Amino acid sequence: MKTSYVISAIAALGLAWAIVPSSAETAHTLPAPAADEAAGATTKTAVFAGGCFWGVQGVFQHVNGVTRAVSGYAGGDKATAEYEKVGSGRTGHAESVRVTYDPHKVSFGKLMQIYFSVAHDPTELNRQGPDVGPQYRSTVFAMDDEQAQLAQAYIAQLDGTKVFGKKIVTTIERDKPFYAAEDYHQDYLTLHPTQPYIVINDLPKVANLKRMFPDAYRAEPTLVSKTGM
Repeated sequence: MKTSYVISAIAALGLAWAIVPSSAETAHTLPAPAADEAAGATTKTAVFAGGCFWGVQGVFQHVNGVTRAVSGYAGGDKATAEYEKVGSGRTGHAESVRVTYDPHKVSFGKLMQIYFSVAHDPTELNRQGPDVGPQYRSTVFAMDDEQAQLAQAYIAQLDGTKVFGKKIVTTIERDKPFYAAEDYHQDYLTLHPTQPYIVINDLPKVANLKRMFPDAYRAEPTLVSKTGM
């Protein structure tokens, strides 16, 4: 798909460059989940897969209440949790992002709303944009029964609205460990804002987050280089 972009400096994003799309992006304005988690703990974790982890990590690093967002792999075994092996599409892994968050500032429901709205296209099966293969699948790796039930309910809710025009293909997988990716994949969007892949595919996601979720957007990203893995 060919889309023309106007590249302009937007200091408020905290990035060297941002993309202003000349036509509508694939982001969708979605309703909030009808059901959400109970905010009891001080820290919770969610794992989302939605294509290349560079962009997904970049989005969640700009969300208020997220204290850490780490790129990695989920769905397969520890022995194959390496970039070159995962790239074969035969490991069972998906490029994923582990999001650590304060549920008193942002809920699992809000994270899902952002995930389905701007972080990726949940109607693309085993691919996202130019990236093809099961390692780029759309998956919520639920941490517990509550997350699995909430994700299932939200997918049904969104399918009922027909806002995407196609059925959501996001899967829900339980009891799949997360393995952090290599250091050079961490904070990639922030460290390489002029890399062509980032410019075309990922900076628009951050711009859409700021535009569509201004109350949830944080200009200064939370970085793995500062928070650790």
